[in-house]
Amino acid sequence: MNAMVTRREFTRSLGGAAAIAALTPILAWAADDAKISAEAAKIYRDSFILDGNALASIGWLLTRPNQEEITKGIRDSGITAVKATLGGAMGDFAGTVADIAKADQLMEKRPELFLKVRTAADFERARSDKKLGVIYSFESAAMLEDKIERIEIFRGLGVRVMQLNYNRRTPFGVGCLDGETDGLTDLGRQAIAKMNELGVALDLSHSNTQTTADGIAASSKPPLITHAGCRAIYQHPRNKEDRELKALADKGGVVGIYMLPYITASPKQPMRDDYLQHLEHALKVCGEDHVGIGSDVRFFEVDASDLAEMKKDTEKRKADGIAAPGEDRPTYIPDLNTPRKMELVADALLKRGHKASVVTKVLGENFQRVFGEIWTA
Repeated sequence: MNAMVTRREFTRSLGGAAAIAALTPILAWAADDAKISAEAAKIYRDSFILDGNALASIGWLLTRPNQEEITKGIRDSGITAVKATLGGAMGDFAGTVADIAKADQLMEKRPELFLKVRTAADFERARSDKKLGVIYSFESAAMLEDKIERIEIFRGLGVRVMQLNYNRRTPFGVGCLDGETDGLTDLGRQAIAKMNELGVALDLSHSNTQTTADGIAASSKPPLITHAGCRAIYQHPRNKEDRELKALADKGGVVGIYMLPYITASPKQPMRDDYLQHLEHALKVCGEDHVGIGSDVRFFEVDASDLAEMKKDTEKRKADGIAAPGEDRPTYIPDLNTPRKMELVADALLKRGHKASVVTKVLGENFQRVFGEIWTA
């Protein structure tokens, strides 16, 4: 959506697809003339579409000069709602409040395009008004600064999904890069109880195996893993064990499968077929009512300038000690590189024999349902 040139213009300027294939890191797009079946197109057009993790620090869109491109990308995407991370991985209280304020400013200045999601009823409002619903969320507990009462403060500011930790250990629990032995702490249990009480969704995407298991067991409301992969397909600390995925489903939760390099071994850049292996495995383990999509791709469509920004961000993450293994490749899937990436996934699932009812659940119905169950205070 924020491309400076069209895909065709870019390929022409480089001498065609062969030039794209020669780029390092790889830059490519889903084919302009991708053959989407009529059934998939209709399902996508008629369905509620939710990306469980996208457009981090969404307020930055307001300052970009290409507002027309942004508007067109969002309109063309067909997506009804996204969960957007605010505060980053290491944001303090003040910085996170400022990030929320910037997102609120975007909602206020572009009301024809965005809708801040506070209740499950806002999903249908966003869909009927043809706006992008935005769920405010945290991927970190840094902004809580060990203070349980801040959960209520941030809920009052509109945050509806929170994690106990990013990739590293916090007073609430252990991140996926700090080993598998320790888990949820007493403070973490208190935080989960408060989140359950207030109607804030517990997200365990970045927790280690023990904290994930403990968090699922401790929560009285359905827990979430909004963006992860499956360790049974590829062993990586950001991916989840089958036993945790099954426990999550048994509690009524939903796992969103991400479109990150962590689904394949380095140096391979993952492609759509790799992604579908994880998605179909999650469906097999969890069942059709407990799987969605959480792309974790910051941009609806990645262009050359975005790749440069990704590289810069990765270097900073490594310097901060929060980068995961395998962050040596761009964080997107080339043959799903389109604002309508989820439509391509829907088409692939149908062609692999999945029922239309399953596809609509994966596209967004499962997340819509679970948020409605969780957000009741």
